[in-house]
Amino acid sequence: MGKESQNRLKHFAALKSKYQATQYQDSSPASLLYLILRKVDLGIELSDLEFNWLKECELVETLKAIKQEQQHRFQEFGNLEFEFSKLQSKYKATKHNLSWQSSHLYFILLKLESGTLVTDSDVKWLRANGLDETNKIAQEVNRFTQLKSKYKATQYQDSYPESKLYQILKKLDLTECLSNSEYNWLLNNELFETAEIFQQQESVKETRFAQLREKYQANLHSDLSLSSPLYLILQNIDANKNLGELEIKWLEQQGLSDTISIAQELKKTREFATLRAKYKVTHYEDSSPKSHLYKILKRLELSNQLGEQDINFLKKRKLSEIIEIANEKYVSTLKSKIDLGEVLNESEIDWLKNNRREDIIVLAQQKHFAILKRKYGLIAPTLPMQPFYTIMVKLEKKERLDIILVAQLIEQNMLSRDGKIAIAHYRLEAEFYEQEIKRSGHKWHIPTASSYWRKANQPEQALKLTSFDLERMKEGNLKSAILVTRGAAFRDIGNLADAENCARKAMEYQPDSYQPYTLMGAISYDIGDYVEGDYWFEQAIQHGAKTEDIDDELKRIFRSTKDENKRHEAAEYLLKKDSQRYAWAKSYLKKSSDNGK
Repeated sequence: MGKESQNRLKHFAALKSKYQATQYQDSSPASLLYLILRKVDLGIELSDLEFNWLKECELVETLKAIKQEQQHRFQEFGNLEFEFSKLQSKYKATKHNLSWQSSHLYFILLKLESGTLVTDSDVKWLRANGLDETNKIAQEVNRFTQLKSKYKATQYQDSYPESKLYQILKKLDLTECLSNSEYNWLLNNELFETAEIFQQQESVKETRFAQLREKYQANLHSDLSLSSPLYLILQNIDANKNLGELEIKWLEQQGLSDTISIAQELKKTREFATLRAKYKVTHYEDSSPKSHLYKILKRLELSNQLGEQDINFLKKRKLSEIIEIANEKYVSTLKSKIDLGEVLNESEIDWLKNNRREDIIVLAQQKHFAILKRKYGLIAPTLPMQPFYTIMVKLEKKERLDIILVAQLIEQNMLSRDGKIAIAHYRLEAEFYEQEIKRSGHKWHIPTASSYWRKANQPEQALKLTSFDLERMKEGNLKSAILVTRGAAFRDIGNLADAENCARKAMEYQPDSYQPYTLMGAISYDIGDYVEGDYWFEQAIQHGAKTEDIDDELKRIFRSTKDENKRHEAAEYLLKKDSQRYAWAKSYLKKSSDNGK
């Protein structure tokens, strides 16, 4: 008999014993019973024909054994499926409907559950199947397993990342202090070697703490425990970290001023080293932060201008490249200031001149000119920079303008007499003459200042200035001049009755002056009595006024009149009276016609 036949006989005998069929006499491997038992043992379903044959052979116990085996297999199948479902939920692998029988997932999850390290191929499979959360947990399980091995805790069975042991081992790996409850937990779970490692770590840290206290002159501090804030602070200092405000405040409260001084000195040394590397002066021998070079480089970082002492220091040490860098940084700072619309001061402009950077001065002036043009309402794109830039800069500085120049520009229609520049000019003149009145007491400045307040569209200021008892004055001509400008201010605010009273009183004080008569003529035109107005204007001419002065006054009346109908009416009157002399009034007719369309 061959070896294969012997093995088949032995196998058949074992199956008959397992399924309680030893009473069956035929032991030949060719027996039908051997086929049936092999199918049962492999978990293959029997046919009805095969079940009936077993019954005919009266193999009752065998039938019972087969049914028990099938029930056991079914139960085990269910158990495996249930365990797989639990593991899927635990390890966040429910996203995909993967079979536990045909996929690698069950095997990987069992590895995770047992704390076995997952391989690179396992990780690739998880990623390929979109199981990112499972993969994250797997990485944590791997780390947990490695930490258990590192800290002698492999006897602890749970390998899930939420385990308290994992949190403890992570703290140990960072040499962090364990709480009393965590240390006691290790002892209660008989993880004595792990607890011993912790004690060794604490001993090393205590020795280190003592060394740091000595090194940074903090031995006077009474709290020597590792939980003291001082331990972390000294570690930070030793790790070349800058102290924060709260840390410095705590050291001050503990009276550890020497520790603060050392920390600040180290900080400056690090800063100096960084700055020396940045500005390529590492060849400079003095690395102490007490060096003047350190102060220079700090100023340079802040883009501050270097002083003469700094420049001389650098020149003596042949560090001229730093001077060039400083100058360029300062120029960049000034450019940024210009771009933000800020005005360069005199010292900055002087510096630019001394360093031959007129291009920046020109840029600053152009930018400033554009800003001032918008401010003062100069919208002409071809407006020349001079003299307007100088004029506006003076106004910004509250400096008085050249009166003749302003008058010429107005006459040439390059400035509007009602524009912002003219108004600002008039206001400055009014303020100047008011100050002169206070300084010198010169009363003839009163009508001058009042006139400028009116031109600055502030008749209220003119009325305030001229509101006093004129009887205290002796000069009739001065009284008349003040009354004329006061009356004109009343006229500006529409109080024509008070304006007329002032004009008539002015005539009484100085009958031979033409100005009160001119004022009366303007008042008459304001109320639409043009014949009466012409009478007073004629009186003004007889008392010394020029025809051109009267015409200028008429033009002012037209400009100040807001009522278009009144202007139209007055224009028609003047043109009918003398179309050649008053040809300028045609423009008011045209404007009236345009508004009526």
